[in-house]
Amino acid sequence: MQIETKGILINIRPFSERDAVAHIFTQDNGVLVGMLRGAVVAKKNKPLVGQVGNVSWNARLDSQLGVFHFESEKNLAAPLMLHGDLLKIMNAVFALIYTLIPERESYPNLYLRTVDLLQNIAVANVPFDLYLKWEIELLKDLGYALDLTRCSGCGKYENLCYLSPKTGRAVCVDCGAPYHDKLYKLPLNLDVSQRFISNICDAQGVEVPNARKIF
Repeated sequence: MQIETKGILINIRPFSERDAVAHIFTQDNGVLVGMLRGAVVAKKNKPLVGQVGNVSWNARLDSQLGVFHFESEKNLAAPLMLHGDLLKIMNAVFALIYTLIPERESYPNLYLRTVDLLQNIAVANVPFDLYLKWEIELLKDLGYALDLTRCSGCGKYENLCYLSPKTGRAVCVDCGAPYHDKLYKLPLNLDVSQRFISNICDAQGVEVPNARKIF
């Protein structure tokens, strides 16, 4: 079996003295896992987290680990290296994809949004606002679409003060008053989105990545 696509190297760890196991988030095939031969000892064209480029994944059987051939075109992490907050954002993005996105399930829109985020946070006035938008789209792709347009109880568009942890829909101050201690408070921020992420992690039986907890 062979897969040809484009992707971002989101995780790499040594497997032996020479080789490494890599996770590459691809445009057409979601997260692929495979071996990068010689990655540990490479001195030229060394694979690095944050690189984006052409990906070839090959295996005799679909169930095998497979082997990558990865040709980096650009290192999206390079402009972020001197900025601690931007690196935190990148690490959180990659950690959430690594943890929550199933292998070989296509998320083409999330891939494009991820590339766009990493290309623009270095010039954004408020990088964490861009990251929050990315995280909201991640929640949507995972089945937790948030609706902040009107109250889920009465349909009003005004005085939306809460967010339901079960439905992800806004709740006005009147409808939410009896349940205020069980609802999330608006405006939507990274603390609120992390609560939804925590719910997803609990449902999947995994921990919230440490890279996300530090915000």
